[in-house]
Amino acid sequence: MITWTSKRGLVALASLVLAVPRAAGAQKVLVAYYSATGHTALMAEQVGKGARSVSGSAVRVLPVDSVSPEDLVWADALVVGTPVHSANISGPVVEFLGSLPFDGSMQDKIGAAFVTAGGMSAGEEAVQLSILRAMLVYNMILVGGPSWTQAFGASAVTGEAPFQDTLREASIDPAFLTKGFNLGARVAEVAKRLASSSDD
Repeated sequence: MITWTSKRGLVALASLVLAVPRAAGAQKVLVAYYSATGHTALMAEQVGKGARSVSGSAVRVLPVDSVSPEDLVWADALVVGTPVHSANISGPVVEFLGSLPFDGSMQDKIGAAFVTAGGMSAGEEAVQLSILRAMLVYNMILVGGPSWTQAFGASAVTGEAPFQDTLREASIDPAFLTKGFNLGARVAEVAKRLASSSDD
């Protein structure tokens, strides 16, 4: 079994093997998430759908423990999602962010964040900013949502009325799913513009 510690050692090799020219205008978006109850997975799918809505997008939506070094090399943009745990990033996502390659290969990739939380004012923006702050360490280019109403990315409330999830299977209010979709679309649009400008 490959752990994140051993994955870090494979990134340099993967970078050499996978360094192929990118098609003009193409953009590759990786959505990486951890989901304890299914809510963050639902948001991740919406972020992925939003990214796919932009022409030319290739999108991978993966749990953080399934992300490979090849996925990171492949991606032009990395969108990270986590549930809010005691107003902090969940443990698996902390491990994932701390294990990104520190060899410069993440530099100038686009970074964005989304979260799910049990209640309003439960730490959503603090956790989004924590993810974005970690991405800055890797010299990534940060992107928020398309308007001031989701400046730090996208978030969803799932455990407090009127947004409380009362179904047997995980569900999220459509307004929050729309924010996830909008974040994915904006990330892909920005990635497309950057790809086009680099081809000029």
